[in-house]
Amino acid sequence: MQDAKTEADSSAETPPREGVSHEERRTDPSARRLAILGGSCLALALAAWIVALANHEIAFTVRGAWGVVAGPLMAAGTLLLLVANGRRTRAEAQLRESLRAQSEQLARTNDDFEQFAYVASHDLQEPLRAIASFSTLLVRRYRGKLDAQADEFLGHIDAGARRMSELLRDLLAYSRVGRSREPFVMVPSARALDAALENLDEAIAAAKPQIERGSLPEVRADEAQLTLLFQHLIDNALKFRGDSALRISIGAERRDGGWRFHVRDNGIGLEPRFGERIFVIFQRLHPRERYPGNGVGLAICKRIVERHGGRIGVASRPGEGAEFSFTLPGAAA
Repeated sequence: MQDAKTEADSSAETPPREGVSHEERRTDPSARRLAILGGSCLALALAAWIVALANHEIAFTVRGAWGVVAGPLMAAGTLLLLVANGRRTRAEAQLRESLRAQSEQLARTNDDFEQFAYVASHDLQEPLRAIASFSTLLVRRYRGKLDAQADEFLGHIDAGARRMSELLRDLLAYSRVGRSREPFVMVPSARALDAALENLDEAIAAAKPQIERGSLPEVRADEAQLTLLFQHLIDNALKFRGDSALRISIGAERRDGGWRFHVRDNGIGLEPRFGERIFVIFQRLHPRERYPGNGVGLAICKRIVERHGGRIGVASRPGEGAEFSFTLPGAAA
C-alpha cells in the first residue's frame, strides 16, 4: 500500500512534459481528442485505398471491404475534424474575450490610480499649506522662548510639513504625465534639449560640466514631455557627479526603425542590480542629506518613455558613470 501511494504521489507531482506550448495547454482537451480520432479515421480510409491500389492480388478482396468501410470512415473522420475545429474555435474566442476583459480591467485600474494620485496630491496641498504656514509661525514666534526639546519638536513639525509638500508636488507631477492628452507631433529633439538645458541653467552653472551633444533627430512626440525627459536625465547627471570634472554626452542613433537616445556621464555610477529599482517612484539609493530629491525624476522619465511607446534603461557600474538610454519607436528618419 505504501509503494502504491508513493507511486501515485510521484505521478501526481510529475511536471508537464517539455515542449508543450502555452496555447496547446490552453486548448480544449476534448477538441484535441476529437481531432486525433478524426485524423485516425481518415488515415485508415487512406491506408485501405493505398493497399488496394498497390497489391493487385488482394485488390479484389480489399476492394469489397473498401467499398463498405471507406465511405463511413471518411465521413466520420471529416465530421470529427469539423467538430474538433469548432470546439477549438470557441475556446480561442473565449480566450480572446478573457484577455480583452483583463486588458480593459487593467486600463480601468490604471485610470483609477491616476485619478486618485492626481486628486490626492492636488486636494491635499491646501490643508498642508495651512499646516506648513502655522508651523512656520510657531517656529518664528516661539523658538528660543521654550526649552530645547520644544524647539526640536517645532523643527520636526516644520521639516515634516515641508517634506510632505514636496512629496505631494512630485506625486502631482508624476500623475500629470499619464493624464496628458497632448497629441504627438513632429518635434526637433534638439529644440527640446535646448529648453531642458535652459531650465537647468543654475544647476549647470554650479556644476560647470562639459556637455557634448551629437546630432539629434526629429521625432514624433509630446514636446513638453520630451523636454522634461531630457531635463530629468541631465539633472540626474548633475546631481550624482563624482570628484573629477563632470562630462555629459547626449546623442542619438538609428535603431530598429526608431531612435535610441543616450545621456552619458562620468559620475558616481550605481550597482547594476539597482538598474530597475531606480525607475520606481520614491525609490532612493542614497541618503537625502547627501543627495537631495525624492526619487521621482527617473520614475517620470520611465512614464514619459512608455507613453511614447519606447523603453528606458541604464548601464552603469560604481565609479564608472552611467549611460541612460531610451527609445522612441516609429520616428521619422
